[in-house]
Amino acid sequence: MKGDIKRVIIGGVPTDCVSRADLVELMLGGHDLRNNDATKLLFDINGQGLALCLFNKAYRDNLNSADIVHADGQPLVTASRLMTKTPVPERSATTDLFHDVASAAQKSGKSFFLLGATDDVVRACADKMRKLYPGVKIAGTRNGYFSEAEEADVCAEINASGAHIVWVGLGKPKEQAFCVRNKHRLKVGWLVTCGGCFNYVTGAYSRAPVWMQQTGTEWLHRMLTQPKKLFWRYLSTTPVALLLLLLRTTELSTAQLKSSS
Repeated sequence: MKGDIKRVIIGGVPTDCVSRADLVELMLGGHDLRNNDATKLLFDINGQGLALCLFNKAYRDNLNSADIVHADGQPLVTASRLMTKTPVPERSATTDLFHDVASAAQKSGKSFFLLGATDDVVRACADKMRKLYPGVKIAGTRNGYFSEAEEADVCAEINASGAHIVWVGLGKPKEQAFCVRNKHRLKVGWLVTCGGCFNYVTGAYSRAPVWMQQTGTEWLHRMLTQPKKLFWRYLSTTPVALLLLLLRTTELSTAQLKSSS
């Protein structure tokens, strides 16, 4: 799959040059573990993730295990446009992608499992998505409060649901670690990291105005609307991410091209 999709280095992270439409096509295409395909990992990268990669080797290794890494942050897209010859075509915010895939899944028949947040939030998210997209199949939900020792049971519950796509909303770096650690246990097509997506669907978190999304300042809106949770995170990671974007955004080297194909 990687051989068919161009990659660039953004802030030090190999990132796929894919649009939201590309991602929908990949996730809802012919790939299915029930046809002896291996479970695929689709991870997002944003400013927080860039900073984590610098300081957290386990997270960096997990991220590099993904089949697809998409740019969930406008600054990453802008950096790729300014500093590479093969830029990422657009930002693929996971909150938007969730709706894109749900809309298309009404016809494809592929079903979802929602993993993460609290019971109330994840169930409310499932109810909201069924109302917005009446044809979408949500095979099951499960809160994100479980230990590593309980993961085998969580995976068994997901497998029993028959879901094709699992949206994993556990937050970085836990969600990437869960996916890599349990990929072999799960009989699904895709494991997709989605952070706090379920909270945005229910309205518990508010999206920034469109102009902030387009100018790469959505992080500021999030920090101001959730100061207790996000103020220190963005204060500590945003300067690091911006520096990485300036210093470590480039084309893939010949050796990297061979290893990613």
